[in-house]
Amino acid sequence: LYNKSIYPPYAGGGGFIMDGALVKRLHKASETLELYPIDDVFLGMCLEVLKVSPVGHEGFKTFGIVKNKNSKMNKEPCFYRSMLVVHKLLPPELLQMWDLV
Repeated sequence: LYNKSIYPPYAGGGGFIMDGALVKRLHKASETLELYPIDDVFLGMCLEVLKVSPVGHEGFKTFGIVKNKNSKMNKEPCFYRSMLVVHKLLPPELLQMWDLV
């Protein structure tokens, strides 16, 4: 479905932050492209049209987190303070994380 050998840089769908002005520009760019079935990649395609590159941030843990292997859940609030998006936590773990923070 994609006519190039590699996907453009894109932000993982777990979460991202962007300026409102960019959102409006992305909407216009999206109307110039054929819809692509992978939303993360489609966002990258729209960013490519605008010549904007996504920037990674350590606070986005879209592939999960490395926890203390000796415990099911790290009990230190500072472990979570710098995180903005975290994947692969079960609902009880999320509630515990928010209680800690």
